[in-house]
Amino acid sequence: MQQPRAFASLFFLGSSLRPVLLTGLLACLVSGSLGCKPKAVRGGAGTDNPNLDQGAMSTGLDRVDIKYLVDENLNSMFKSGWWARDVQGSMGNAPIVAIWPIKNATSQHLDDQMLTLLSEMETILVNSGAVSVVSRERQAEMVAEAQMQNSDLFEPATAARLGAQLGAKYYITGKVTSTDERFDKERRVQYSLFLQVIEVETGLVKFQFTSERSKAIVR
Repeated sequence: MQQPRAFASLFFLGSSLRPVLLTGLLACLVSGSLGCKPKAVRGGAGTDNPNLDQGAMSTGLDRVDIKYLVDENLNSMFKSGWWARDVQGSMGNAPIVAIWPIKNATSQHLDDQMLTLLSEMETILVNSGAVSVVSRERQAEMVAEAQMQNSDLFEPATAARLGAQLGAKYYITGKVTSTDERFDKERRVQYSLFLQVIEVETGLVKFQFTSERSKAIVR
């Protein structure tokens, strides 16, 4: 009874991996044994499976999706008038930026994914060399010192006050949302990453953008 499920699982993987896995599966069937032990493989650059991470395993938010969403937002930021005028035009004084935890506004448990998203954003901004980024560890210490673990960090007045205490000129906030649709045996999940850059002193929105990514199961 496992044969249909085994074949169906191939459709969740990238097309480049299907021939390899299909060959192994057929070998198991020919031998009359569906009890073949799974084999661990290494993927990525410099391995025999360079495209291993490209295939979608589910409609969940994976590392490839996160990188796409972050890249789309930050590439738009780097091309914005705010970046050219207030960041690159800051006469050698790199503005200090704080990145608040991005809110998970989906119905999914995404703790690990949100940490990956924050790390990706932090790395790109630090490596840009145009801004100084407050470490997330220091931000966590500030929240703990203010005994605000149970408060809403996304409330503008709270974010502005903490940003000022951290010496930040701007803070980045945002949220991840999703829309889940089903029709017959098909399913599609549309993810959005919304980011805003807020000026601490004035509360003015200096930049905002939304990137989108869709995942689907099609039978």
